[in-house]
Order: sequence, then structure tokens, then C-alpha cells
Amino acid sequence: MDLNYTPEQEAFRADVRQFLEDNLPADIRERVQKSLRPDKAMTQRWQKILFDKGWGASTWPQEFGGPGWSPIEQLIFEEECALAGAPRQLDFGLRMVAPVIMTFGNEEQKERFLPGILSGEDWWCQGYSEPGSGSDLASLRTSAKLEGDHYVVNGQKTWTTLGQHADWIFCLVRTSTEGKPQQGISFLLIDMNNPGIEVRPIIMLDGEHEINEVYFDNVKVPAENLIGEENQAGPTPSSCSGTSAPAWPTLVSGKR
Repeated sequence: MDLNYTPEQEAFRADVRQFLEDNLPADIRERVQKSLRPDKAMTQRWQKILFDKGWGASTWPQEFGGPGWSPIEQLIFEEECALAGAPRQLDFGLRMVAPVIMTFGNEEQKERFLPGILSGEDWWCQGYSEPGSGSDLASLRTSAKLEGDHYVVNGQKTWTTLGQHADWIFCLVRTSTEGKPQQGISFLLIDMNNPGIEVRPIIMLDGEHEINEVYFDNVKVPAENLIGEENQAGPTPSSCSGTSAPAWPTLVSGKR
């Protein structure tokens, strides 16, 4: 097996390196090199620069606006960004919720949500963990009850990274209490500006505000924001029949 880069790959590396040298803002580079977290404006500014170049999402296929790079090209891009002092792009939108929308969302949902993720206009956060329900997502209690054309969401999420900046949160919610606890879970997209949402900071030992608690008090969410089928964001049926720990949700794991 030849582990050396090909001439074409080395040429690609040179192009990425030159682009970063020409376009990475000095103030952002300096902040990253000092091991300081870029603020929201810096993060979105850098995402917009990459978006304008057509490099906003290195792992996305071309049909959704990505560059369609091979895994090696993606690796080279990440290596060069790290070496140049570029800030890390936001995984929550680009690498977590976007692939779920691409795979399980309908065409209207793809057209509505993916462009804002790619451009950096919309900031996303993750709503999985709850007090007493971290990796054991089968025990989550945040409920979403369908009332007409809306879900009404009540409950609490915790350890929500950078939720204080978020425009949207993708949540695992309980839409049914029937059957096994691993079942009855749905994947819902929630506008953080909805009435009834409260974000409370969790200040870490270093004094930084990175994580949060998010409370939902009768939050109305359009039913059209459900990704995939109701009650189908839990483990696959085969994983529910065994005695092992619950698997990651079906939608999140990429399994149907």
C-alpha cells in the first residue's frame, strides 16, 4: 500500500495553503493561535469566507453545495486549516444535523435548512442530553405532544454547547410512552427564538461560558419541523431486543 500523497493531492494541498494564506483574517488567526475561542461573529465571518469559495462544508456532496471532495482531500483541508490557525467550523450544523436532514428530510426541509447551515447564517446546537439522561438517551423525558399542526414541547436539555449563540436546536424528544423506552423518540428542529425557551449558562471551572441548560415551557413547534417519521428516531428494532446498552438514535446513526 502506497501511503504517500499523489502529485494531484499535493497540488490540492498547495492550493488550500495558498487560499488560507490569502484569506484567513489575521485577527481570527491570532486568536486561534493564542488558544482563545473565536467569538460568534468571527466564526460566522470565517464560515462565510469558506462558503464564498465553495468550501463551506468539506464533507458535503456537490448536490447540496459541498465541494464533493474525496476523504483524502477532506483530510488535507483539515490539516492545512489547523496548521494555518483557522478556527474549527461548527460541527453541530455541518456534520451532525445536516447529514440527518440530507438523509431523512423531505425536499422542502432540505431547501429550507441546508443553505443557512452552509453559509453560516444559522447557528445550530444539539439537544440530546438531559439531567439524569446523558448517554442513556432511552431515558430522556423532554416531551413533544402533537396538538393540531404543532408539537408542544416541555422539558430540559443540558450540556448544550454554545447554545447561547444558537438560532436553532435539533432535539430528541419523546412523542410516545408506549412500548419500550428506546422507542417513541422523535427528531425535532426547534427555533431558539420561540416563546417559552430559556437558556441558562453553566460556567466552567476556567470561567468560560461554553455550555448551557435549555428549558422548554409549552414551546410550540410546527409539525413540519419533524425529521423522518414520528417515534422512529430511537434504536433499530433489533438493538431493542438485546440486553446491551441503547444504541445511538436511528436518525443520528444513519440507519433507517
